[in-house]
Order: sequence, then C-alpha cells, then structure tokens
Amino acid sequence: MRRWFKPHVLGAAAGLGLLLGLLFLGPFIGVADNGDFLRMMNTIGLNYYNATEAFQDRFFSYSHSRFAYDHLFRGFYPSSQIFIVLVPRLLGGVLHGSWFDIRMLAAVYGFLLLAATWLLVKYNARGSYVTGLLLAGALLFVFYDIGYLAYFNSLFGEPVSLVFMLLAFALGLRLLSRETPSVKDLWLFFAAIFFLTCSKIQNAPIGVAFALIFLRLASLQGTAGFRKAAIRFSAAIFLISVIMYAAAPKDLKHINLYQTVFYGILNGSPDVKGDLKELGLPERLEVLAGTNYFESGTAIKQDDPSLVPDFYSRISHKDVLLFYLKHPARLLNNMSYAAENSMAIRPSYLGNFEKADNKPPGALAYTYSAWSQFKNNVLPHNLVFLAIFYAVYYAGALYEYLRSADRRRRVACELMILPGLIGIFAFLVPILGDGRADIGKHLFLFNVCFDMMAVTMVVWAASKLTGWITGRVN
Repeated sequence: MRRWFKPHVLGAAAGLGLLLGLLFLGPFIGVADNGDFLRMMNTIGLNYYNATEAFQDRFFSYSHSRFAYDHLFRGFYPSSQIFIVLVPRLLGGVLHGSWFDIRMLAAVYGFLLLAATWLLVKYNARGSYVTGLLLAGALLFVFYDIGYLAYFNSLFGEPVSLVFMLLAFALGLRLLSRETPSVKDLWLFFAAIFFLTCSKIQNAPIGVAFALIFLRLASLQGTAGFRKAAIRFSAAIFLISVIMYAAAPKDLKHINLYQTVFYGILNGSPDVKGDLKELGLPERLEVLAGTNYFESGTAIKQDDPSLVPDFYSRISHKDVLLFYLKHPARLLNNMSYAAENSMAIRPSYLGNFEKADNKPPGALAYTYSAWSQFKNNVLPHNLVFLAIFYAVYYAGALYEYLRSADRRRRVACELMILPGLIGIFAFLVPILGDGRADIGKHLFLFNVCFDMMAVTMVVWAASKLTGWITGRVN
C-alpha cells in the first residue's frame, strides 16, 4: 500500500485530476487562433469546422473544440509537432468521422506532461520524502497552471516545447541517476531532445547545446557501446539542428526578416535613413519603419515584388546580429521591451472560451491560475530582476558543481545549467528574429525555462534546509 503514497505517484495522480478538471470535465478551455493554426492544419489534414464563421469569431476572440477533416499535406510545415498531432487526428478520423475533437490532442499532451512529472519526482527526490512532495507540489502549481494547460487544446506549437523540455531534463536526470546507464537511456533522452529541437524553427539551435551534453555523457561509464552511441547522438542532434534551421520555409523567413528590421531595428529609430544605409538597404524603405508584416495599408505592400531585390534578397539575420553588435544600446532597448513582456505565460489577446459559452470576446480563464497571475502581477518585469534571478540560480549551480567530486553529479550540474542558457537564447531570438512582434507569445519557451529554474531553486533550498534540520548532508 505504501507504494501508492510515494511522491511521484501522488504527484502524477494529482496531475491527472487537474488535467481532467481543467481540460476535459468542465467548460471547454483552449486558446484562440491568431492565424498560426493553418500551418499545422494544412499539414495534418484539418480545416475550420464552420466554413461560414465570421472572421472575428474564428480568430483571436474564441477558442474552438471542433475542426473539420481535410486532405493530408495540402501544405507542409517542418515540425516534430506533426508526429504528435497526426496520431490523434488519424485516430479521430476512425472513431469519429464527423469532426475532430481537439481534446484528443490535449490528451496526448496531458499524458506526456504526466510522464515528465512522474520521472522528475521519482529520480530527483529519492533521498527525502518531504522534498519529493515539495517537488511534486511545485511542478503541479507551476506547470499545470491554466496558462500552460490551455495551450493543450490548440494547434499552437507551444505545448510541444513545454512537455518535451520537461521530458528532456527528466530523462537526462534519470540517465544520470543510474550506476551504469545504457544505450536505451540515451535513445530516450535523444528522442525528447529531437521533439524539442524540431518543434519550432526558433528552437533549432537548442540542439547544439544538447550536443555538448551528449559529449559529456560519453565520458561516463555505461553499458557496451554507450560511449560511441553518445558521440553519435551528439553529431546527430547537431546536424538535425542545422537542417531544421535550413529547412525553414522561404515565406516564413521573409516574414521574420520584415518583422526584425521594420518592427524591430527601425521601430522608433532616431535615424531611420542612417540605419537603412548601414544595413545596405534603399532609402525608399523608410516609409515601412514601425510597421509589421501583417499590417494593412502600408505604403509598400509586404509582398510587393519590388521588395525582393530591394529587401528580402539583401538582408539576413546575420546582418541584423552585426547591426546590434555595433549598436548595443539599441539591443538593450529592445531587451528592456522584451523584459516588460517576459512574465506572461499566455497572450492576453487570445480568448480561452468557445463562443457558445456566452463569454465576452477574448475572455480568459482564471481557474487555477495562481502562478501565472503571480508572475504577471507581482514579479518585476525588468532586466535588473532577470539578471539577479539568473545570478542566484547560477551561484547555486556553481556551488553544487564545485562541491561534487563524482563525475555523474558534475554532468548533472552541467545539464541543469542548460535551462538558463536556453532561456537566454529564447529571450534573445524573438528580438533578433521577429522584432517586437507578438513578443509576449514568442517568449513562451523563456517562461518555461524561467519556471524550471524557479522550481529548481525552491526545491534545492528546501532540500538544504531539510538536511540542516535533520543533520543529513546532501
């Protein structure tokens, strides 16, 4: 009977209860489409359920639980999300041919989140029952917040980043907890990293960081073939990252470049003409400063053929990076803007309820939202706070690293350094790749990393306090 009261079992059971209550048994809660759904819909064969639905009802204001079936691969968007969505979509077509219920997809995400919760608690709090309960409670409080779970009932790529970010670290720490890790452990770790890296194009460079971790894993003593497998996985995830970035659709690259330059660098620029000249762009483009790609009525249409030779063929993200390196104050200004929007897990302009629920357009769900509300309303939204937060986290990580003589514990410390590094990357990429456009939503992965670091710090401090009270060294 005692096994049913272990922290990881209790945590997973409570997580299941939250998932059922928030996503399946009560009023439907999802996230409204901002136009991004079409990328995945065209790939996996879905369409809007109500073909005559008004624009204001289909986008931004209301979420949708039903989607119509359509032909597979009418388009193609490179993402590991395809494998996650395609299974429930095909299964739904067999079980319920009239329409696809998005909650079938939410069930897949829910299962993966429960698996991550189970693994994180089981393999990271084995020495203390109290610490195990605290870790389980922290995971439930933070990552089962409706701000995160609402995404499960949507076709956005954000939930793929969330569940596989947690699974990657859960499986990595599980591997490092074993006396003799096996090639199978490496396969599981690699699979989670693959889905995380390939979930969104902006996640592609994450694989490079994990490639370094695989090289460190190669230094451990494992079963037969472990070292060679670790090296091969390192090379594989590095290559996949490069291919993923190179495979980005041309249209998407054009959108990102437009946003980066006109809604980023030139947005509020004190010298638009001078900036254009430095970027090697014609002066006539100054009329587009401060505009975004989806804005109507611009002086030059975003898809005007003349922009191909005058803009899209002349500029690259390398030029953007070089510009910011020459003008660090401009980068800092955009970083400050990002920091002001960095504590929002979900975009406030996308409604959570269906129109049939008779909620106001764009209404948000606040059931079980204590963590997201605390972040939004209490935590500081500035670079100074973020710098202090990171300094505290890395001071703890450095302390643990220096006091660890065991190689596996040191590699574990190195693995736990990655959430901070990925968070920095996830903070900067939207600025360099999309300007100020929809910055809050684009900082989703940064929020996941921030929250992982927060949970780690709280549980680590509690573990040290528990050890001090009980007289145990940990």
